[in-house]
Amino acid sequence: MRELLTPFLTGTASGAILLLAALGLTLTFGQMGVINMANGEFLMAGAYVAYLTQQVISSTGLSIVVAIPAAFLVAGLLGLLLEVTIIQFMYKRPLDTLLATVGVALVLQQLARDLFGAQGDPVKPPTWLRGSISVAGYHWPHRQLFTIVLALAVLGGLSALLKYSSFGRRIRATVQNRELAETLGISTRSVDRMTFFLGSGLAGVGGVAIALISGTNPTLGTTYIIPAFLVVVAGGVGQIKGTVIAAFAVGIVTAYLTDWTSGSMSQVIVFALVVVFLQIRPQGLFTVRTRSLA
Repeated sequence: MRELLTPFLTGTASGAILLLAALGLTLTFGQMGVINMANGEFLMAGAYVAYLTQQVISSTGLSIVVAIPAAFLVAGLLGLLLEVTIIQFMYKRPLDTLLATVGVALVLQQLARDLFGAQGDPVKPPTWLRGSISVAGYHWPHRQLFTIVLALAVLGGLSALLKYSSFGRRIRATVQNRELAETLGISTRSVDRMTFFLGSGLAGVGGVAIALISGTNPTLGTTYIIPAFLVVVAGGVGQIKGTVIAAFAVGIVTAYLTDWTSGSMSQVIVFALVVVFLQIRPQGLFTVRTRSLA
C-alpha cells in the first residue's frame, strides 16, 4: 500500500505545481494564441522573490505570506512588459512568439545567473511547513500539502474571477469570439494586457511553491515549461477544467513512472502518452463551444 500511495501523493503535489504553471498559459494561449516560452522564467522570478523576501523579513512564516502576493505582482509586471514591448506586435504569428519568448527566457536566465549566481539559493520553509503527516506509513511533507492547498485556492479565486466579475466576462467573451466581443464595445487590447498580467502573476505564485520544495535556480523554469504546455494542450486550449484534470494526471503518472523507471525516462514516456492521446483526440479533453456567425 505504501509503495502505491507514495507516488500518488508526491505526484499530486507535482500536479499542483504544474497546475499553477499551466493556468497562466491556459489564459494567454487560449485567448491570444501566444506560445510564451518565457512563462517558465516567470516561475523562476517568483522563486527568487520568495528568496529575497526572506532576506528582508527575518520571520520565515511572515516572509512566505508576503512573498506570494509580491511574486504575483513581480511576475505579472514582467509578463505585462513582455506583452507591451514584444508580444503585441506578433499576434496571429505563433511561431514568431515562440522564437521571441525563447530568446527572452534565455536573457532572463542569464540575468538571474549574474544577479544570484549559477548554483541557486535555498528558501527556508516556515516552522509550520517543516513537519509532515503520516499517511499509511508515508510521511507526507507539509510543504507538498501546502502546494496543493495553494493551487486549489488559486484555482478557486481564478474561477470566481472569470465567472462573477465583469473582467472575467470580458476574458471569456474574448476567448470565445474576439471579433464579436469587439463589436460589443470590449477593448480586447486592454483585456489582452490584463490577461497577460494575470497569467504571468499566477506563474510567479507557482514559483514560490517551487522555491519551498526545491529552492531557487536560474534554469528552474526549463523544468516545468514543456510539461505545462503539454497540460494546456491535453486539457483543451483555453479550458481551465481540462487543465486541472490534465495537470494532476500528468503529475501522478510521472511520479509512478519515475518510481518504476527513472526521472528522464518518465518524462519521455509521459510526452509519448500525451502525443498518442492528441492523435486520438486532437482537441484535448474539452473544447470551447461557440455559435457560428454564418
